[in-house]
Amino acid sequence: MFDQETTQIEQANLDDDALTLDELTEILYEIEEQPYWRHTADKEMDYADGNQLETELLNRMKQIGIPPAVEDMIGPALQSVEGFELQTRTDWRVKANGDTGSDDVADALNFKLNQAERLSKADKACSDAFRPQIGCGIGWVEVKREQDPFKFPYRCTKVHRNEIHWDMKSTENDLSDARWIRRTRWIHPKRLMNAFPQHAELIQTVGRYGGSWWQEAGVLDGGDSTGLQNAWLDARSYTISEQYWYNPTSKEINVAEVWYRRWVRVPVLKFSDGRVVEYDSSNMNHDIAIFQGMAHVELANISKVRRSYWLGPHLLFDGPTPYSHHYFPYVPFWGAREDNTNIPYGFVRRMKFSQDSINSGISKLRWGMSVTRVERTKGAVDMTDEQLRRQVARPDADIVLNANHMAKNGARFEVKRDFELSQQHFQLINDNRAAIERVSNITSGFQGKKGNATSGKQEQLQIEQSNQTLMKIMDNFREARTLIGEMLLSMIVEDMGTREQTVIIEGDAIREDRTVVINKPEVDEMGYPYVSNDVQRIRLKVVLDDVPSSTTFREQQLNALSEITKSLSAEIQTAILPYVMALTDIPFKKDIIESIRQATQASTPEQIEQRIREEVKQALAQSGNDIKLRELELKERKAGSEIKEIDARSVEIGVKAAYAAMQAGAQVAQIPQIAPIADEIMKGAGYQRPNPMGDDPNFPTADQTAASDIRSPYIQGQGAEIGSEGLADVQQNTSPMSPPVPQDGGSPMQGIETARTSDNLK
Repeated sequence: MFDQETTQIEQANLDDDALTLDELTEILYEIEEQPYWRHTADKEMDYADGNQLETELLNRMKQIGIPPAVEDMIGPALQSVEGFELQTRTDWRVKANGDTGSDDVADALNFKLNQAERLSKADKACSDAFRPQIGCGIGWVEVKREQDPFKFPYRCTKVHRNEIHWDMKSTENDLSDARWIRRTRWIHPKRLMNAFPQHAELIQTVGRYGGSWWQEAGVLDGGDSTGLQNAWLDARSYTISEQYWYNPTSKEINVAEVWYRRWVRVPVLKFSDGRVVEYDSSNMNHDIAIFQGMAHVELANISKVRRSYWLGPHLLFDGPTPYSHHYFPYVPFWGAREDNTNIPYGFVRRMKFSQDSINSGISKLRWGMSVTRVERTKGAVDMTDEQLRRQVARPDADIVLNANHMAKNGARFEVKRDFELSQQHFQLINDNRAAIERVSNITSGFQGKKGNATSGKQEQLQIEQSNQTLMKIMDNFREARTLIGEMLLSMIVEDMGTREQTVIIEGDAIREDRTVVINKPEVDEMGYPYVSNDVQRIRLKVVLDDVPSSTTFREQQLNALSEITKSLSAEIQTAILPYVMALTDIPFKKDIIESIRQATQASTPEQIEQRIREEVKQALAQSGNDIKLRELELKERKAGSEIKEIDARSVEIGVKAAYAAMQAGAQVAQIPQIAPIADEIMKGAGYQRPNPMGDDPNFPTADQTAASDIRSPYIQGQGAEIGSEGLADVQQNTSPMSPPVPQDGGSPMQGIETARTSDNLK
C-alpha cells in the first residue's frame, strides 16, 4: 500500500546518493538539447528495410502518373555484411590474467561461460544488434538476470535504440565515463503493480486517469490515502508534459529506468599480485592484510553505479546496482561516430543518395517508355480531354475525329509514342548502381553476385578489399561482444560465491570429460587451511577465440587438413584420422573415432600376457569355495612351519650365545689382564654403564691365574717327569681368535744351533 507512512519510511531509507526529481528533470532537459539524429536513423533503417519512398513523393508521382519503383540495393548489401558476421563468429574464451596455477579455474569458468553464451541467447542478441550497428550506427544489448526461475538465470536481449538515451558527452565505447543512461518502456499498469506492489495504488490511479489524475475531483474526495495527496503535490509541481509517460489510447504508462554514477573518494587495497579491492572496515581479512604488509592502502576516486525507477515525477525505487561489475547493463554496438557531435551513423548514410537516384531513374524510365504524347488542334476529336487520354493510353484505342474540324486548313491530330531507351538514361542508372558499391565498398563479389572480376584471383582480391573496409566496424563489434562476455562472467563468479562446486567440463570427439573442483577447502604442508581454485581471488579476462566456430569455417579446416593428410605416411595418417573425423558433422562421429582407435591400437605381446594373467585371476576368483578352502589349509600349514622354524632359530641363537660366553670366560680366566681391555672395547663400541638401573657387563678380574700347561700324567703334589707326556715344551694356541704370543724374541742363530757342543765334534 502506497500511503504516507510507507512513503516516509522509503524516503528515510534513501541515502544521500539517491537521484532526486530535480536531477531527473535536468537529465530530461539535457535529452531535449541533444543533437537531432534519431529521426534520421529511423529513416536510414527504413531504407534498409526497403521502405524508401516517402508519402509526399508517392502522392506527387500519383498525380503526374509516374509509377513507383524501388530497386533495393541497400538491403542485400547489409545482409551480406550480416552473413559475414555469422561466418566469422567466434566464441568466448576465459584466460588467466597473469596468475600461475589458475588454468583449471579458467577452464571451468570457460565451460560455464560458453554454456551461458548458448542458453542466454547472447549470439542472437549480438546479431540483432549488429544490423542497426551497420545500418544507422548504434545497437544495444541488455545483459541481465532472468526473473523467471524456470528459465536460464541469465538473459541477453536486444533493445531498440529509441528506448535508450545516454550521456552523449562520454567518449568511451563502453560508456565507463558516462554520467547516466536512461531507458523507457511502455508497460501495462497491472504488470507494473506486480513489480512495485508498494506503489500499487499510485500505479492503478495513473493507469485509470493518466498524467492529469490529480485534476480529477473524485481523486481527492474523502477516504483517500495521504500518500496519493503527496503524489498529487509532486504531479502539480512537475512541468514535463505527460505525453512522455502516459498513453491515453492503450492506458499504458512509460516507466523510466535510470542508471547513473556517483563519484566518491574511498580507500582501496593494492596487493602485490596486482589485485585492487575496496577497503571494507568490517572485513577482518583486510585488516590482517594491512598489518602483515600484504597490501597497502590508497585513496582513489571511483564511480559507483546506481539505478532508479521513475513513473513520471514519482520515484518507485532507488538503490545500488545489483551486479558486481562497474558497467551499465546496456552494451552499445557502435558503427561510426561524428567527430564534433558523437552522433552515430552507419553505411546507409552514404548509400541513400544513390538509392534515391536508382529509384527515381527507374520510375522515370518506366514512365517514359509507356508515355503517349498527343499533338492536336482544339476540336479535333469528338470527346472530352479525359476520355481522349484514357483512349490514347490503351493499345486498342478507339478515337473518333471531328470531320468538319479536320477539313479545315491547319487542323492536326498526331499520336507519338517513344519506346526507345536513351543510352544516357541507362548509363545514369548503372552509374548509380556502381556508386552504391563505391561509397560502401561492399562489392558484388562480397554479396555473392556476379561482379566485374575476370578471374578467381581478382574476385578474391575484391572480397579481401571489402573485408578491409569492415575491419573497423567489426573491431567495434568484437569489443562490444567481449564486454557482454565479461558481464556474464562477473555474474557467474558472483553466483558461484565461496561454496565448493564441482564442474564437469564436457569433452568432444577428441578430448575426454574433465572434472574441476572449485573453491575446494584443503590443508597445506604446514597444517594451515586454504581454498584451492578460489574463483574470488583469481584474476581472469575474457577474450575471443582466433578461430571462428561457424560451419563454413569447419568445412574449410576439414578440406585443408584432408589435403595435408594425403601427403603423409600411413602411420601419421592413422594418428591424424581422429582429428579429421572430429571436423565433420556426422552425428555419431565420437563412436567412429573410438572404433578407429581400437582398430589401430594393436596389442603387444606384453599386453597379451598381462591380459591372460588377468583372465586367469578372474577365472580363479569365480571357480568356487573349494579353492578358497584349499588356500586356507595351505596358509595354515605354512604358518605352522614358520613357527617351528622360529623355535629352531631361537635354540640355535641360545647355544651360540652360551658357547661364546664360555669362550670369553675361559679367556678371562687364563689371562686376567684382558678384562679391562674388554671394558674399553665395549665403551668404544658405544656401551654406557646403566644409571641408575640395568645390567653391567663389567668383566671381573681373577686373583690367580688358572692352571695351564699341566703335564700328563699328573700326580697330586708332584709333577710329572719332563718329557714323559710326549708334549712340546710350549703349548701352542691354535685358536684363530687369539693367536699365540712368542715367549722369546727371535735370534739370527735360531734354527741352526745344536743342543750340545759336542754334536759337531768328531
